[in-house]
Amino acid sequence: MAKLTLPPLPYGYAALEPWIDEPTMRVHHDKHHQAYLDNLLKAITGTEFENVPPEKLLAGLGQIPEKIRAAVRNHGGGYVNHNLFWETMAPQAGGAPAGELAKAVGKEFGSFDAFKEKFAAAAAGQFGSGWAWLVVTRAGALAVYSLPNQDNPVTGGDTAILGLDVWEHAYYLKYQNRRAEYIGNWWNVVNWTKVGELYGRARK
Repeated sequence: MAKLTLPPLPYGYAALEPWIDEPTMRVHHDKHHQAYLDNLLKAITGTEFENVPPEKLLAGLGQIPEKIRAAVRNHGGGYVNHNLFWETMAPQAGGAPAGELAKAVGKEFGSFDAFKEKFAAAAAGQFGSGWAWLVVTRAGALAVYSLPNQDNPVTGGDTAILGLDVWEHAYYLKYQNRRAEYIGNWWNVVNWTKVGELYGRARK
C-alpha cells in the first residue's frame, strides 16, 4: 500500500458557503485532518501495521498492540472519519436521497423527515466531541447513532455511509456554541448521490 496522504477536498474551500464557511474548511482540512494523518503515521510507521489500510486497523482495533491502540483509534479514526465527511458533502447539494437508499430510509425510519429528526437528535445530543452516523449494520439495515471523539462505526462491525462532525472545530468559527443551527444548515450540503453509492457498496 502506498503511504497514506491527505486527500484534497473535492471542491474549493469556499464551495459550501454560506452553510460551512471558508475559514473553517481551511483549518478543518489543512490543520485538523492533516494532524490526524501525521499522528497516525507516527504511530504505525516501522510496525507491522504501516501498510494496513486504516479502515482495517479500526475494524480490528482489539488486535492492535496496546501501546499504539489509542493512537490508532483516535488518529486513525480522525483520518478515516474526515475522508468520509468531505466526500459526502458537495456544493448545490442537499435535498433528499433517491433510489434504493430512499426506500431503505422510508422502511427503517418511516419517512425522510423522521430520519432527519433522529439523526439531528443524535448529533445535538452527543455530549462533548463526537460524530452522528448513518450506518449499514452487519445485518444490512440502516441505523443512526452517535459515537464519542473519533470513534468509527467499523470498530463495532457497521459501515458508515454518512457522518456529521460535531467537534467544536467543525463549526465554532461560524456558529460559536450554536450546534443546532450548524446541524440544521448542514443538510443543505449533504451529497445524497454519494451517500447512495456508499449504501449500495455496503450492501454488496
